[in-house]
Amino acid sequence: MCGIVGYIGYRQAFPIVINGLKRLEYRGYDSAGICIVNGDPFLAKQKGKVSDLEAFIGDRPLPGTIGIGHTRWATHGEPNDINAHPHESMNGKFILIHNGIIENYSLLRSKLEKRGYIFKSETDTEVLVNLIEYIYLKGNVTPEIAVRLALTKVVGAYGIVVINRDEPDTLIAARKGSPLVIGVGEGEYFIASDATPIVEFTKSVIFLNDNDVAVLQRNQMVLKTIYNQALEPNIQQLDIDIEAIEKGGYEHFMLKEIYEQPRSIHDTYRGRISSDPFDIHLGGLYSVLPNLTEAKRIILIGCGTSWHAALVGEYLIEDLARIPVEVEYASEFRYRNPIINKDDVVIAISQSGETADTLAAIRLAKEAGALVLGICNVVGSSIPRETHAGVYTHAGPEIGVASTKAFTAQVTVLIMMAILLGRRRGTLTEERYRELIREVTLVPDKIEKILQSEELVKVISERFKDSRNFLYLGRGYYFPVALEGALKLKEISYIHAEGYPAAEMKHGPIALIDDTMPVVVIAIKDSSYEKIVSNVQEVKARKGVIIAVVTEGDTTIKEMADYTIEIPEAGEIVGALLTVIPLQLLAYHIAVMRGCNVDQPRNLAKSVTVE
Repeated sequence: MCGIVGYIGYRQAFPIVINGLKRLEYRGYDSAGICIVNGDPFLAKQKGKVSDLEAFIGDRPLPGTIGIGHTRWATHGEPNDINAHPHESMNGKFILIHNGIIENYSLLRSKLEKRGYIFKSETDTEVLVNLIEYIYLKGNVTPEIAVRLALTKVVGAYGIVVINRDEPDTLIAARKGSPLVIGVGEGEYFIASDATPIVEFTKSVIFLNDNDVAVLQRNQMVLKTIYNQALEPNIQQLDIDIEAIEKGGYEHFMLKEIYEQPRSIHDTYRGRISSDPFDIHLGGLYSVLPNLTEAKRIILIGCGTSWHAALVGEYLIEDLARIPVEVEYASEFRYRNPIINKDDVVIAISQSGETADTLAAIRLAKEAGALVLGICNVVGSSIPRETHAGVYTHAGPEIGVASTKAFTAQVTVLIMMAILLGRRRGTLTEERYRELIREVTLVPDKIEKILQSEELVKVISERFKDSRNFLYLGRGYYFPVALEGALKLKEISYIHAEGYPAAEMKHGPIALIDDTMPVVVIAIKDSSYEKIVSNVQEVKARKGVIIAVVTEGDTTIKEMADYTIEIPEAGEIVGALLTVIPLQLLAYHIAVMRGCNVDQPRNLAKSVTVE
């Protein structure tokens, strides 16, 4: 989950590396470090954010046209200066940055200690850099061979960039399980964990595959496997504008991304929905539609917010297409010996496309012979490359660690899939099919209207910013939204919050309710409306404080609730897209009022690339 940046070329490396780390800081911000090569490499690292590293370096000039940088999310060893990257080998021959986990590091460390190696840090990364040095010195081989041989001996995941003092005009990059992208310029190369630090310099990129090794000099790149098999680079063109990764006048990326949702939802269905007549075309699924249509069971897998989107998908597909659906935490899927049949369809959902647990679940499902599909936001990431087919969400870069527009884009894709399957399976009439599609196209304008209620949300946030606990309640399609609302609040404000199906409240959580307990209720006029009214009454009878998300014009709930936020009337299938917006705003403003860093909440990172 750490962020890696590297540069070799004709420009000054330090500005590229330090600004690249700022772009990647959403991947980790426990500590940061750089190494700039200008004769003897200069290495600096510091606990804290990239700004702390900058302050530590100060006005010191750092000339040099080769450099690497790292921003860390701690796995092995607490966040401190010593455990920060880059790590240097004991004899100073190699300097390395690493994203991932070396699972057999303890065994390797023990072997190296017996050979006289002394370790300064608690990290698995220092073990790897010393292993490379040991092979280099003991075997009298080139730096490239030392790196490749060392990587054949490690178990785990890695994205690494390596500098060797004996060949300081070369960078060696390698990947297995942790993403690395190489930007290709004229007489220069850029390396990063994702494209955000690269896009302002070049749109030409190479996405490294597992077991790839790239040996980079200013005017040439050699690409091969760790087993020394030559590879032909596959250069692709990025479709990202620099404006998409800037704040654009917003105080935080999270707020910007909340406000981008009308556009990101539209971009997700643009080109896939036609309006005369209303129809759906999902080209990424064209080759597998017959299998998907005839599936005996669909298994949706994801982690965190993507798992909540999968829950919405379960309601959608079972309701509209009448296919049995199961939703699994990807992090648990492969550890419980699941039953996977060859006529099952497994759909993996991930914003980054690099989630380690989801990738592991995909591989298990493929080994069992299931058709595996992906719903992903990042073009060229691992999940789209490892699945049989799938659909990109086109939400654009999401920098805020707490996911917002990725969730609504994922749900938009699931809505389109459910509608399309319903038509193909004959569970939707032609009239209903077109009516549902029309409902999807109205969502962006309705979200624009909901966003106008931000000032009201600020008032509610001020009232509850010092609360210690929240409950979120919803029924049917809105139960996953309750879970997502609770997750957003605890992620960025550090307030304990739980989401429940509203009917389950009286089976335990109702014991928590008193006059200090805010209860957020999604109380939309739908088939469960009368039931949710009863749930609200149960809360009020116990002096609970109600914040209700209601359908525009609703007076019944409004008379009972302490605060109400209205959303435009809409059908149930798009309800999750609308009702989640005020919950995102509520979490955001409470967090800001509590002085929390909403874009970089403590202990979290955007892309969980380790298990």
